[in-house]
Amino acid sequence: MEEKKTQSANKPAAGKGKKDNSNNNRRGRKRGGRKPQRQPKEFEQKILDLARVTRVTAGGKRMSFRCALVIGDQKGRVGLGVSKGADVQIAVEKAYRQAKRNVITVPMVNETIAHSVRMKFGAAQVMIKPAPSGTGLKAGGAMRMILEFAGVPNVVSKILNSNNKINIARATLKALSQLRTDEGDTKKEEKKPEVKKVAEPVSKAAKAA
Repeated sequence: MEEKKTQSANKPAAGKGKKDNSNNNRRGRKRGGRKPQRQPKEFEQKILDLARVTRVTAGGKRMSFRCALVIGDQKGRVGLGVSKGADVQIAVEKAYRQAKRNVITVPMVNETIAHSVRMKFGAAQVMIKPAPSGTGLKAGGAMRMILEFAGVPNVVSKILNSNNKINIARATLKALSQLRTDEGDTKKEEKKPEVKKVAEPVSKAAKAA
């Protein structure tokens, strides 16, 4: 009888000796599982200017944030959006949506722009000129950001009369939208309707002669 008692005492209780590895297996699956792949973004984005602005109302001052955002794919497409929001994140999202609606395509020839252009927006004036390959991007401030996101590798530029980032960026976009290439000009010429020449009436004196 004593031997049986000692054997029963040495046996582990049911359910206590075995370890429950179900939770560990689940944790291992979560750790070892593949993460969902993120889709590549269509445009890269960067904040050009972020400011806190106030508006005076009847009840007092109302504070909001203004965000100027530049987007582009560095392959010829670039856009600018300026929007306000109660929070910084809201302002950035609204500016991104606006910039996506205002995307322009920059035509390039031999790794630079087709011709020189000068444009004005507000008090800001910008001048952009083509440059040979190897020159690089000779620009600064807001203009450099626009040209980088557009993917222009070689260009020489100058900013005149203003330090306002938003006006300079808008003037740069306006200048880039005015660029034309020879291919675009030839297509326009082909679409022009032909003008039919009308025969001039012959006078009686010419007929008698």
